Amino acid sequence: MTDVSDAALQRLAERIGEAARSGHHMLVTAESCTGGWIAKTLTDIPGSSGWFECGLAAYSYEAKQALLSVRPQTLEQFGAVSRETVIEMVSGALANTGATVAVAVTGIAGPGGGTADKPVGTVWLAWKRRGGYPKAEVLHLDGDREAVRRQSVAAALQGLLGLME
Repeated sequence: MTDVSDAALQRLAERIGEAARSGHHMLVTAESCTGGWIAKTLTDIPGSSGWFECGLAAYSYEAKQALLSVRPQTLEQFGAVSRETVIEMVSGALANTGATVAVAVTGIAGPGGGTADKPVGTVWLAWKRRGGYPKAEVLHLDGDREAVRRQSVAAALQGLLGLME
């Protein structure tokens, strides 16, 4: 990710808004490590109420289960930061809302919380259209908490744009 400035994020969000409007999409975000930053970036765009359904920030296991229908077995077996969990997050976001397009993110932004298997900067993203199959991707990002989160938001937005264009 080269440019993850506020201006670059805004340009991405504007393009997503245009794609959502022209494709008659409603978006939902399911966020863990980004804490609502993706939703904030999208709703900074005037007129976003026409294409943004809601944003769900779910940090705890309990919230992931209640809001996003992530199965307890998935969390126990694979952990919150995993392909399996992010796929259940993106699918649950669509199942539990009226949205037609979803993005989900879960990761370890740091500075603590990393392990040998999942070091700080490990971030899983997923995107899905209603009726379609989820696409998931893992990133291994460098930098401090702010940098990891900012790069995660940019990647999430780029994936959303790719899904709709």
